Amino acid sequence: MSTHVAAQRGRRGPGFIEFVLLIAALQALGAFGIDSMLPNLPAIGEALGVHDENRRQLIITAYLLGLGGSQLIYGPLADRFGRRPVLLAGLALYVGFSLLAAFSPTFDLLLVARVLQGVGAAATRAIPVSVVRDRYAGREMARVMSLTSLVFMAAPIAAPSLGQLVLVLASWPWIFHLLAAFAVLLMLWALVRLPETLHPEDRLPIQPQRIAQAFALAARNRTSLCYILAQTVLFGGLLGFINSAQQVFADAFGAAEQFPLVFAICASFVAVASLLNARLVMRLGMRRLSHTALLVYIAVVAVHLLIAGAGHETLVTFAVLQAMTMFCFGLTSGNFGAMAMEPMGHIAGVASSFQGFVSTVGASLIGFVIGQAFNGTVLPIEAGYLVCGCCALAAVLVAERGRLFQPHATAAEARPCLAE
Repeated sequence: MSTHVAAQRGRRGPGFIEFVLLIAALQALGAFGIDSMLPNLPAIGEALGVHDENRRQLIITAYLLGLGGSQLIYGPLADRFGRRPVLLAGLALYVGFSLLAAFSPTFDLLLVARVLQGVGAAATRAIPVSVVRDRYAGREMARVMSLTSLVFMAAPIAAPSLGQLVLVLASWPWIFHLLAAFAVLLMLWALVRLPETLHPEDRLPIQPQRIAQAFALAARNRTSLCYILAQTVLFGGLLGFINSAQQVFADAFGAAEQFPLVFAICASFVAVASLLNARLVMRLGMRRLSHTALLVYIAVVAVHLLIAGAGHETLVTFAVLQAMTMFCFGLTSGNFGAMAMEPMGHIAGVASSFQGFVSTVGASLIGFVIGQAFNGTVLPIEAGYLVCGCCALAAVLVAERGRLFQPHATAAEARPCLAE
């Protein structure tokens, strides 16, 4: 009897702190695959004969397209076979294609490997959201997602410095070896400590008609869809900066050596915002907090665009205003994601994959367009931020029927139902 009780306790999995750390680490793997590349883009381009700096941005975009597009697959698989085995399979894919990228002799093969590496990384984006939704709901879910975002943000803070360190100590392929090693560690952690969170009675068979119906429900829910779109365009603006960040520091400011430090400082403001959000969301609510942050975001990027357009931009003004922009982004993104998922509890796997597909693919395309417009100044980035912020506000207004800051119906009241 005691053995049975011990086994039951063993299957309960990690406590709250370890759970947050594991979810954050899983999601950080995908971010490391983006931000650790940034200092390496010139070295990769030179090694593989790509001399157009804007074309090197495809290393980022290819990964994001693989990450976003494959999330439509992971959702139904996770709802049928459970979160745990699908997550482990995705991590295995990430390891394999990270190694392929490390040994790629041509730029085209590297891009193929990056797309497929992104396919593996998609499991660490879609499935952790489903795991969180399996265990939490409402404001508590927003708190967990904010805390995971806080730890997750260690990735963009540390990743460029890690990428720079690799160039100092070794050559660019070693960044892919390190990513593969990190994925192996996460596989072992999840294998030992993460139990299955999907109840057997909630598993959905892989039936195309039922999956299509579930996707249609996720797409038809006004609140869910509009907050997904708002999250998408804000993320797209951020990716526009990330795609061209190395060029901004090297070409616009002539400060390539300061890139990892300034990027880390700016990224740390997202972490600060996530920590603040975790403390305030239970008191103020997701809508009041995120709607206010969105309005401040629009004001900050408008001021930044005016300064840049007037020719008064310096590295200091850019760093300060970029940090403020990322702070506001940190107060919106997690809450928008939680509000998009709130009515989708019973189809969390499909809903999270739909959300991940739309937000990642859409944002990567938006970010690519902004990045390709880089002309040696920060004007395309700031204009992109402003357009994206206004589009996000329009989506939020549609979601809330024109009323900002107002409490909303509970998830149970808003929850759609699948036909039996």
